[in-house]
Amino acid sequence: MGRYHYTFPKWSNLLLPGAIVFGAITPLYVALVVAYGFSPKTTDVGYQPIQPVPFSHAVHAGELGMDCRYCHNTVERAASAAIPPTQTCMNCHTQIHKASEAIAPLLASYESGEPVRWRRIHDLPDYAYFNHAAHVTRGVSCVSCHGRIDRMEVVYQHETLSMGWCLECHRNPEPHLRDPKLVTQLDWQFDGTPAEAAAEAERWKTLHQINPSQDCSTCHR
Repeated sequence: MGRYHYTFPKWSNLLLPGAIVFGAITPLYVALVVAYGFSPKTTDVGYQPIQPVPFSHAVHAGELGMDCRYCHNTVERAASAAIPPTQTCMNCHTQIHKASEAIAPLLASYESGEPVRWRRIHDLPDYAYFNHAAHVTRGVSCVSCHGRIDRMEVVYQHETLSMGWCLECHRNPEPHLRDPKLVTQLDWQFDGTPAEAAAEAERWKTLHQINPSQDCSTCHR
């Protein structure tokens, strides 16, 4: 029987070196993509836009001790915390600092009826559902997600708001639980030992039957 000789094209000689290069580069590429995807630059940690009115949370929530719910008045009954309308601000500023240049845009809004164009800071993607009322009324403080707002001259995004960050809390909610009456007291600390603090958190978890779902449909509806 005759022998058959198979001849491969010359370009096939490049397959092996190409496979080696591909195998060496791919893990590095994946690592870089993952690192970039979880970096503050892409998760918006530290995002701090300039607002049309220089509102200081450090003054209002910190020095003056204003309750978060005075401005964000839907946080206990709706999914959204609500951006306060100009009228809420003018309840005070028709009498206080009304000649200040800093609130000139506020006065213009009040006189024209056009809302202040506040710039959103904490902006979840459309495919992620979050309900403020479900968390706040069960004892998850504003500080757990937003940080010490009462110390911020200009508010910035304090946490990643990533899926992994949310799931971490759903798997272990106890460190974030307190008496719901204390959710807006951002400087509150439990006065007791770590063991007593853990027992107190467990008490609130049991009382409110808190067992956060980790199912995809909970947030992706």
